[in-house]
Amino acid sequence: MSSTQVRTQFNTFRPEGFLSAANASEFLDRLTVEVKTSVNSALLVNMEAVEFMDSAGLMALIKAFRLAESLGRRFGICSLAPSVRIMFELTQLDKAFEIFEDQDAFQIAVNR
Repeated sequence: MSSTQVRTQFNTFRPEGFLSAANASEFLDRLTVEVKTSVNSALLVNMEAVEFMDSAGLMALIKAFRLAESLGRRFGICSLAPSVRIMFELTQLDKAFEIFEDQDAFQIAVNR
């Protein structure tokens, strides 16, 4: 007997720097392309290089999340800085989004 571990593939999108009103539309455009063109059923937004996010950046994530849902794709977020995580907690969006500590935690959840 043998067993084979199947690892579900997913795409990872890594924004950097500040996600604010100044660049939220560009961020949304790039994220929308990623959601629409992903050949995998899951997308992870790895936020480890994001230093700051305002409500415009958060709105872009919400729109991309809704698009992913409408396409039947899983949408996760990981590696939030404390200053970014507080945005999700204050708006209670931490209950709507799947938020993971890191990419490995997302991989484990996808493979369940």
